[in-house]
Amino acid sequence: MPRFIVLLASLLVLFSAAASAHDFRLGELRLVHPFATPTPPTAAVGAVYLDIDHQGSTPRRLISARAHIAEVVELHDMSMHDGVMQMRQLEVIALPAGEVTRMRPGGGYHLMLIGLKQPLVAGERFPLWLTFADLGEIRVEVWVESAAQGGAAADAHHHHHH
Repeated sequence: MPRFIVLLASLLVLFSAAASAHDFRLGELRLVHPFATPTPPTAAVGAVYLDIDHQGSTPRRLISARAHIAEVVELHDMSMHDGVMQMRQLEVIALPAGEVTRMRPGGGYHLMLIGLKQPLVAGERFPLWLTFADLGEIRVEVWVESAAQGGAAADAHHHHHH
């Protein structure tokens, strides 16, 4: 009986994470679970993360993003150099054909919300527009949730579809 309870609990966690995930399609791109992490009330910046599942055979590029909740949205990459975490703005984020580009808190690609007009509060949502070279623009819904929730939901949702 205990093994059954553990299995049932595991399935409930998986399905609740998958049910809380959301995705959007633009051509051969699947944009999986856009989320932002909550910010302190006076924060001027925030970040958005998502997975971009490129199911096509032609390389693509994310070239810009915008949101009413911030003055500017920049494409960023964060990496370690000589033991120091460095963040830099990018002109584009290259999306190799047939690969998943994952954005997660703590390093790598992310979308930087600069000049926040209001704090990012857990449980709230806001629209974000992403523009891709040769594909155009798509509006997605960004959910504000903890880094652990957002990453787990995106991972569960991604595995659920493959």
